[in-house]
Amino acid sequence: MVVRKHKKVTKQRGSRTHGWGLVHRGSGQRGGEGNAGRGKKAHCKKPQVWKERYLGKLGFIFHGQHKKVIPISIKQIEEKLLTWSAQQFVQKQQDLFIIDLTKIGYTKLLSTGRITKKLQITVEQSSPEAIKKIESAGGKVVISAQ
Repeated sequence: MVVRKHKKVTKQRGSRTHGWGLVHRGSGQRGGEGNAGRGKKAHCKKPQVWKERYLGKLGFIFHGQHKKVIPISIKQIEEKLLTWSAQQFVQKQQDLFIIDLTKIGYTKLLSTGRITKKLQITVEQSSPEAIKKIESAGGKVVISAQ
């Protein structure tokens, strides 16, 4: 039996591979364990890693109440006016249509479209342009606080 005076590790000092032929990390050909090969240092893979949110949390979390904005435009109101009046969401006084968008489920009034009728609209939010259009047609926008 051959007696070795020095351990093999001490003989391999200074030889990068220690006899393995490749840099041996203990996990074979996979490139290592954990984040190895994941793009932690490879600059070309960083966007892929950022997209997966692999490197931890980003930004902050808002813990307050989230108010969802459900918009409707003037054009859509004009189109739905007859069906809403049949469903009694709209009340008519002479030539004025009174609409409560908060009861229907909308929270914001947008200005897209043209107005052909007088409207009195109750809504939580409205764009300034929509208010101008409705008032120029002889109507009124009432902003309700909710």
